[in-house]
Amino acid sequence: MSAASRTDPVATRLAGVIGPVVDTAGYDLEELVVTPAGRRSVIRVVVDRDAGVTLDDVAEVSRAVSAALDEHDGDMGRAPYVLEVTSPGVDRPLTEPRHWRRNTGRLVTVGVGPAGATEQVTARLLEVDDTGVILAVEVTGKPGARKRPPTERRVPWQELGTGRVQVEFARGGAAVDEADPDQQPDPADEDDGGGQ
Repeated sequence: MSAASRTDPVATRLAGVIGPVVDTAGYDLEELVVTPAGRRSVIRVVVDRDAGVTLDDVAEVSRAVSAALDEHDGDMGRAPYVLEVTSPGVDRPLTEPRHWRRNTGRLVTVGVGPAGATEQVTARLLEVDDTGVILAVEVTGKPGARKRPPTERRVPWQELGTGRVQVEFARGGAAVDEADPDQQPDPADEDDGGGQ
């Protein structure tokens, strides 16, 4: 959970109520923040799990957390509140082994190396295990130079900084095999728009 939720006494009390409910439902409680908003409070609950979180999952957890809060209404002092249950966004920092595991295959930026000698790299996260991660580090070259293939690098947990997932957009013409730039899409696969 976030540092803010550990130091806020209301969030700490609520974590004792909400944490077990989220855990029983099969999710990890990633963050719990209570923010005053006028006469009410906003309770923001961020959940995640290895299989990911769907809208149906959010609704399920929201119902369970709401029921638990109703049973323990003394924890909020009977004050009105708004409950927000969500999954972590792509901008969530990767700090725990489970965060890294859930992002295998994604492009990340991260500081790697021993303390005092870290370097910032952009890499594809290939593998995660108990000892650390394996990254396919992109080799930076001179502008206009031919792109070199990535280099695999094993990084132990103690030399791995906080990572960030990089958003990737699909390039146009992705259906054409990049290994054969002369390949043309099959015209039979295209819709002629004739509506017949």
